Amino acid sequence: MESAHESREQANERERSRLIAPSAGRRPPFAETPERHPRTRRKLGSMNVLTVRDARKNFGQVAALNGATFELRQGELLALLGPNGAGKTTLIRAITGRVRLDGGEIRLFDRVVASRRTAPELGIVPQEIALYPLLSARENLQAFGSLHGLKGKELGSQIDWALDRTGLADRAKEPVKQFSGGMRRRLNIACGVLHHPRVVLLDEPTVGVDPQSRDRIYDMLADLAASGVSLLLTTHHLEEAEARCSRTVIIDHGKVIAAGTLSELVDQTVGRFRLVTLRLDAALEGTTLNIAGTDNESGTDNNGRILRARMRDVASELPPLLERIRTAGRAVDDVEVRGPSLQSVFIHLTGRELRE
Repeated sequence: MESAHESREQANERERSRLIAPSAGRRPPFAETPERHPRTRRKLGSMNVLTVRDARKNFGQVAALNGATFELRQGELLALLGPNGAGKTTLIRAITGRVRLDGGEIRLFDRVVASRRTAPELGIVPQEIALYPLLSARENLQAFGSLHGLKGKELGSQIDWALDRTGLADRAKEPVKQFSGGMRRRLNIACGVLHHPRVVLLDEPTVGVDPQSRDRIYDMLADLAASGVSLLLTTHHLEEAEARCSRTVIIDHGKVIAAGTLSELVDQTVGRFRLVTLRLDAALEGTTLNIAGTDNESGTDNNGRILRARMRDVASELPPLLERIRTAGRAVDDVEVRGPSLQSVFIHLTGRELRE
């Protein structure tokens, strides 16, 4: 059943391709787009714009970063995942220059990141809404654009783009305090990318928003990626990261413990097994099913009515199991087959223990 996993990968790739395709009639907010510079387009994804090497940071006796290493490529949407307390926030703050490392280095466009100074090529979108509630959407964009040095026609053009891509053009004059959570979240992102950053850091950009706002946000990020901007985002929505991001970096206890595409992470961790769940019409009382070929990893619950088994080749392993169930005098009410997911990889690597 290798093809089942591949088809899921293909579906995710189609979704990423749809998102990265520039919206018709809407020019991304950057002068150097792939359309204007074919050589830039050919190089997308071929160079590292951000490199973190052996990053270390202690707070007293606590090692927040313990040798974290990874790269962000040009035009890439990269997910940074990890449990609470894994070191994500410290790492992001170090990239922005807000935290001085005890060891290792961070390079942005091959220049060492200086502490206490945020590089002008960097855009930052915090999880907290950083807007002026009494100002309108347009006034907020004007304020943040001016702070980043935009003015005149360039500022006006960027504001028009932001209002269009956030779906707020018809609400541009209303005070932000009247906006919904999703509208504020979209505007928050627009304010962070208004100044042509080449690398954007986003902390939980879709937390607490509805599906429509989530799609709108990823359309904005797609425009940025299409123009060659590199994006690093943290999220706890693993399905979202799996479908939308080209690669994933997983950090825990201050170290990067895995990095790669979903296919690469699966091969490195849980393997290409399928979890098969069968719901029976009645419990299997006093009956033992020999589930051959499933690595002997199976079990029942719900008083014996639900049977679970891991299978490498569902096409060859499931029919004999169904036949043994029939021979035992039971019928199957429902069958579910799940392929390996980013969530299964994440749980495999970080465990199920809750962390605060």
